[in-house]
Amino acid sequence: MDLRDLDSSTCSVARSLEIVGRPWVLLVLREAFYGLRRFSDIQEHLGVSRSVLAARLDEMVEEGLLERRPYREPGRRERTEYVLADKGRDLYPVIVALRQWGDRHLAGDDGVPVHAEHAGCGASVRAELVCEAGHVVDSGDVERRPGPGMRRRDAVAG
Repeated sequence: MDLRDLDSSTCSVARSLEIVGRPWVLLVLREAFYGLRRFSDIQEHLGVSRSVLAARLDEMVEEGLLERRPYREPGRRERTEYVLADKGRDLYPVIVALRQWGDRHLAGDDGVPVHAEHAGCGASVRAELVCEAGHVVDSGDVERRPGPGMRRRDAVAG
């Protein structure tokens, strides 16, 4: 079956980009993976406007990427911090893959800005395509087949 004959509106990549493709989402996730949880810390580190960050955090909470948790410093009012939810943590391989791509193609002569290591052994952490049998797979070795959620284009139009 020719993939051009299939309806692309159910594509998981397109659906994912509707959420993580919004400006600042991946960078806010990066900050959360680096341990920043408080609005002021995220805002200062990213340099994003308060109104844009507030809107983006609200959307990310609504989408289930982040969760709000109250905290209170001694003598201060209660505030909110943002922690990764399971759905957000599942995007870590995406962040690693983007960092890896940027390190390879954009780092320049200064070298990589962040080196990620496995805390257990100190080895570098990287993203790879691996089949369920454990084989490392090159993108050219992947066959794409329609899944149960795919429809033919003519079925959508008619």
